[in-house]
Amino acid sequence: MRGDLRDYVERLLAHFGPRHWWPAETPFEVMVGAVLTQNTAWTNVERAIDNLRRSNALTPEGLSSLSTEEMQEAIRPSGYFRQKEKKLRALLKWLLGRHGGDIEKLRAGETDGLRRELLELWGVGKETADSILCYALTKPVFVVDAYTIRVLSRHGVVRRGATYDEVQESAHASLPRDTAYLNEAHALFVALGKEFCLSRSPRCAGCPLEELLPAGGLKQQN
Repeated sequence: MRGDLRDYVERLLAHFGPRHWWPAETPFEVMVGAVLTQNTAWTNVERAIDNLRRSNALTPEGLSSLSTEEMQEAIRPSGYFRQKEKKLRALLKWLLGRHGGDIEKLRAGETDGLRRELLELWGVGKETADSILCYALTKPVFVVDAYTIRVLSRHGVVRRGATYDEVQESAHASLPRDTAYLNEAHALFVALGKEFCLSRSPRCAGCPLEELLPAGGLKQQN
């Protein structure tokens, strides 16, 4: 590949500017959003978050006070609302029951241990866990998603069919282990995937990473 991942990030930053992601007022709101954004567009999550805010349910105590029916109705716009209600309950049980709802204390915890705990929760996968770690708990973790895998595999940075862990390991080996930097890097790859590196008919002409394409063009179309 031409350049390294830092070159990719610098070019994306020059093109898109800072993304100011994750849009939330509190770390707990980030946690809730990380669950609600599973398998849906962010615009739908915003509607659900607004519903929770109107219900004064964007604190651990406020959310846990909602009945099953109240929570499901509030988060209905995010889709799969019955499953997501159960996932939020599992998150609340962990946060309140195991850590006393003390997010600042969580932030002082050890990253790998917190990640293991999050991955033990029902409905929390690697992307959700790492989103919580990076965006809510300010841990230097690179969040991998479909956009990132698509971009990096098409550029030959990672192999076709690379796993979440392989992509994350590649990013951690190349990028500074700085929370703010990794936060921005992930958000920039998302912006690229939405605007240029589309699932079908990618827009390579004019892409900020066009000069970094391997000889012969994209490695794969997916």
